[in-house]
Amino acid sequence: MLNIHNLSISFQGEYLFEEIAFKLSAGDRIGLIGKNGAGKSTMLKILAKELDPDSGQIAADKSLKIGFLKQDLDFEFGRTVLEESYEAFHEIKKIEREIDEVNTQLAERTDYESDSYHQLMIDLNELQHQYEIHGGYNYQGETEKILQGLGFKREDFNKLTDTFSGGWRMRIELAKLLLQNNDLLLLDEPTNHLDIESIIWLEGFLKNYPGAVVIVSHDKMFLDNVTNRTIEISLGRIYDYNKPYTKFLELRKEIKEQQLATQKNQEKHIQQTEKLIEKFRAKASKATMAQSLIKKLDRMDRVEVDEDDNSVMTLRFPVSVTPGKVVVEAQNVSKSYGDLQVLNNISLSIPRDTKTAFVGQNGQGKSTLAKIIVGDLKHQGELKLGHNVQIAYFAQNQAEYLDGNKTVLDTMIDAANESNRSKVRDILGSFLFRGDEVEKYVRVLSGGERNRLALAKLLLQPFNVLVMDEPTNHLDIKSKNVLKEALKNFDGTLILVSHDRDFLQGLTETIYEFKDHKIKEYLGNIDYYLEQRNVENLREVEKRNVEKEKPKASNKDSYETQKKLKSLNNKLSNLESKIHDLENEIKGIDVELATNYDEVVSNPRFFDKYNAKKEKLESLMAEWETVQEAIDSSN
Repeated sequence: MLNIHNLSISFQGEYLFEEIAFKLSAGDRIGLIGKNGAGKSTMLKILAKELDPDSGQIAADKSLKIGFLKQDLDFEFGRTVLEESYEAFHEIKKIEREIDEVNTQLAERTDYESDSYHQLMIDLNELQHQYEIHGGYNYQGETEKILQGLGFKREDFNKLTDTFSGGWRMRIELAKLLLQNNDLLLLDEPTNHLDIESIIWLEGFLKNYPGAVVIVSHDKMFLDNVTNRTIEISLGRIYDYNKPYTKFLELRKEIKEQQLATQKNQEKHIQQTEKLIEKFRAKASKATMAQSLIKKLDRMDRVEVDEDDNSVMTLRFPVSVTPGKVVVEAQNVSKSYGDLQVLNNISLSIPRDTKTAFVGQNGQGKSTLAKIIVGDLKHQGELKLGHNVQIAYFAQNQAEYLDGNKTVLDTMIDAANESNRSKVRDILGSFLFRGDEVEKYVRVLSGGERNRLALAKLLLQPFNVLVMDEPTNHLDIKSKNVLKEALKNFDGTLILVSHDRDFLQGLTETIYEFKDHKIKEYLGNIDYYLEQRNVENLREVEKRNVEKEKPKASNKDSYETQKKLKSLNNKLSNLESKIHDLENEIKGIDVELATNYDEVVSNPRFFDKYNAKKEKLESLMAEWETVQEAIDSSN
């Protein structure tokens, strides 16, 4: 499909990568990883033929169709969501126009017996045939299906794209790429603007994608769930293994340990040989042997150990002063944008020193409530901050507030005060802006570097409550890990808006789900929340519109009913736990099948055991429905 040979590119005299080579084939789902500034987005631009390398060749099939999702979009205003999405079908839209022209001529002309009129009928038949071959009768349904998968509602389809945020426009662009049946998809941070449910949908779509996919992403779980190969760009070289991200890291660690052990043994052998050379040099009879050993050492291929770029930012969030026991108290808070209701009578209380996550589909009001809490938006209802509360706010588009015409150093100095201005260079150094890098203009920084600068700027103000809206967008995986550890160790109160499941794991202990203008509290971490949502998705019992009045039961009947109900609920909970465990087992087997098919199926009893697990799952699901119906009838 695509061969890359001896590819090199440099900026300002330094190589991003030099003489690298790899091959892309159908079915490859590649995670392209590396630190911010390593050259990932540059590589995608080269593969998309938007940027020429300094040297090297790219050989591709002539008919290869490439789709490229960039971080920065050029968007044409004035179209509806559907109209913009239909732009994916250039050939179909062209045939539609031609069919309309022929139909117009057939309707207006009256020379029914003429050769030219007959030719129009032939042309129309051929166009309709071509229309069918290109999927003209199916593309509208496919478009609606993918738009809904990416979070759009049917009522959004005829709204102008101008009315949507940048994140939603990114989804439209992604929908267009997924509809085009490209042979190669290049996706630069596709999950940055997607909520959890849309990410899960995209994972399923990409797993079944027949072409090749190259994904730049810092979402470890997304990479593990989608990719079957990882290419890391590090210090100008690439490391390419047929493993998803986590297994790639394990393999790289093993290989490096083997290299170190081999290098140690080689060094020991070299030292022994050098001692022999020194010993034999002193004797004329052994001079020939000494020369032979010298030549042997010269010819020896020295074992090299792969270099790692282990530079990471250092980050600690100090607490300014201790606030009151409750830092945020909201009562019946509502917010509308014109006719669009976003929040309706929201009430919540956030205690001091807690870590809370806001999750849910985009557009459900997570960022809106965050902005209300920090005082950026007017609203209806009452919201009070506790005693001594000092809030720091990291907005979703925080990097956009930076002035591109300022240098990194000037950005920090202008935000500093007299007490911390002397610490600016130290803070920048801890965020990997060292030496001449502080003189870089903000406009030339990568997305991840801008986010690092925005985080550094945040430390110049005192705070005890930290509100962060999608802080991990554009951050590389190592920087995300550093940020996560810093937030874990933060002694203040954290309110975090995020769709990054891996980042949220082990970080927050309370989840608020935003849906249909309301919020629902889950007293647990993100794994607990997802488990609860999966359980809810199993519940397909129809809701009763009218509850029939039940006769009052005697005390004895009531006791027996409650006892039976408790037993049923325990049984239901036990079944749900078994279903959850069995689903995870089957999912793990499916991943093994996708990555090591030949090895897995070599076991002659594999499919018997696999099908037995699936049958067991169906049996448990049927039993669950029976128990749930019994509970409903007892209520």
